[in-house]
Amino acid sequence: MPADLRWREWMNRIEAVLFAAPRPVEREALARVIGRDASIDLLIDDIREALRGKPYDVVGVAGGWAFRTRTTYADAIATSAAVPDRGVDLTLNEAMVLASIAYHQPVTRAGVSEILGREVSRDVIGALRDKNMITAGPRSPTAGAPFTYVTTKGFLEHFGLDTLRDLPNLEALQDAGLLSKTGSGEGAEGLQSLPFRVADVDESS
Repeated sequence: MPADLRWREWMNRIEAVLFAAPRPVEREALARVIGRDASIDLLIDDIREALRGKPYDVVGVAGGWAFRTRTTYADAIATSAAVPDRGVDLTLNEAMVLASIAYHQPVTRAGVSEILGREVSRDVIGALRDKNMITAGPRSPTAGAPFTYVTTKGFLEHFGLDTLRDLPNLEALQDAGLLSKTGSGEGAEGLQSLPFRVADVDESS
């Protein structure tokens, strides 16, 4: 097969796999369908170029790649009611705990309590674990060796992040007044600038 046709075939295979996959597809999986000698990164670049002007794109998510609609069309998708809501509802308290863990991981429950300036209950930690947002990390070297907590790959996938480096810059949010520097809950509206959706529920839960 001529080189240009082979390259197009590889692009088509990658697109087919990404289209069919319910989760982001990692490099190893794509290498199995095009071979290890082909440059996956260059193929993804060419696919993205071919999709220029389309309402969807191929983006890096949680260490892999996935099709995602462009944000310009978010309102049209929501208005259509044709796509099930796959959002994770977080109480304000859960969102603040999740943000603290995301930016300070690995961190213990006591560490999160110190960051927020108030006690964080085991129930909140359990709720975030049930929603696949956090999981247990390495034990802390402090007295009693308590568990630390870290965010999951599901956290990255749900919020469309490739790595934790894609989180908004915390200091920039604080300097802009969008997030409290005190950790006391003041400025909690700044969580709306983070990739978290806060549910319209009791903030104390």
